[in-house]
Amino acid sequence: MSPGRAAGRGRRGVSRVHPVDEPIVAAARALAAGDPLDALNRIALRDDADALALRGIAMAQLGELGRARTLVRRAARAFGQRSPVARARCVVAEAEIALAARELDWPTQALEAARTLLEARGDRHNAAHARLLEARHALLLGRLDTAERALASLDASIAFLRPAARAAHAMAEAGVAVRRVRAAAARAALARARQAAQSAGIPALEAEIGLAARHLDLPAARLIARGGEQPLLLDEVEALQASAMLVIDACRHVVRAGRLSVPLARRPVLFELARALGLAWPEDVPRADLIARVFRTRHPDETHRARLRVEMGRLRAALEPIAGVRATSRGFLLAPARPGEVGVLEHPAREPHAHVLALLADGQPWSSSAMALALGSSQRTVQRALDALGREGKVQAFGQGRARRWAASPLPGFATSLLLPPPLPADLG
Repeated sequence: MSPGRAAGRGRRGVSRVHPVDEPIVAAARALAAGDPLDALNRIALRDDADALALRGIAMAQLGELGRARTLVRRAARAFGQRSPVARARCVVAEAEIALAARELDWPTQALEAARTLLEARGDRHNAAHARLLEARHALLLGRLDTAERALASLDASIAFLRPAARAAHAMAEAGVAVRRVRAAAARAALARARQAAQSAGIPALEAEIGLAARHLDLPAARLIARGGEQPLLLDEVEALQASAMLVIDACRHVVRAGRLSVPLARRPVLFELARALGLAWPEDVPRADLIARVFRTRHPDETHRARLRVEMGRLRAALEPIAGVRATSRGFLLAPARPGEVGVLEHPAREPHAHVLALLADGQPWSSSAMALALGSSQRTVQRALDALGREGKVQAFGQGRARRWAASPLPGFATSLLLPPPLPADLG
């Protein structure tokens, strides 16, 4: 928010400048320094538009996101149509609050319109901040191409960002690099984020970046090959993807060998068959075991066996560039196109709902609808997973109805980054 008052004109055409509102200026500086309590002490009893906006930002920094949203909306109404720039800044602030609350279904069109207005009016800092929010929103939804384009468009605006915003920009770049499995790029981005956070002098921001950096030193996946398994760091996952090993990637639902990859995220039955064959390699898998695993029945009949033959034919056609699927006397066998090993890349945690825990491991409260958007799953499927995790004491809920949120402490011993792509649907049959 703009802390000062704009210059105006007197009746006789003589330029007249409103006096600077010192409490507003001081509160804005306190918020920029990460001291919301000091900001509130200066403006807590005021109800003008500037004070409402700053109080909303202060409450957001204190974690009172519901109250923050209410105050920012009141400020936007108070500014009205006569102050379009200030109103657009309120829209940006509300979008950031929604992002912090993990309400990912907020209207992105409003943020885009606010950014366009701010750019047209020359407010480069807040326009760049709005673009950064768009990138972070896309990143949480797993839309990496969109996030990368938004971040790239900010390259020319980095100089207009304050140190805290530059740190957030670098953190978003690190998030993209991690999900692209580019360990060196992720570490370089986190180093830039740490440097910017030190310039900002905000301890909470430095602590967040430090936690993200520590995650890079935790296992990001488990490799299962020839019956044994080992945890892998992000650097090792990157090296594995560049190797000649045929990898069935259960974190991203892709089968790859070197630079060739076959995405199967939208074909869950085929992926589950490939996974079963990879776990058993170099042995074959009996037909009855495949039917029980994929079609969820222990009493197969001829229709199940016929369907298995059809699905195996589809899997053979899908994997043709990198592997074959051979029928044996008792089942099926995976045969890599090039000599080499076969491995299955699994989630680092032995947990059936690891993808849900991964989202909650950032310490932020999530709604079930936002989690469904981020995971590309149905809200009912996510709700069943949350209920199961709640019974085990791994997550906790607070609030009622549409305000209900779920949270969990970060799980020690594994990184969350590779768990974010959408999981396989619960019903494979």
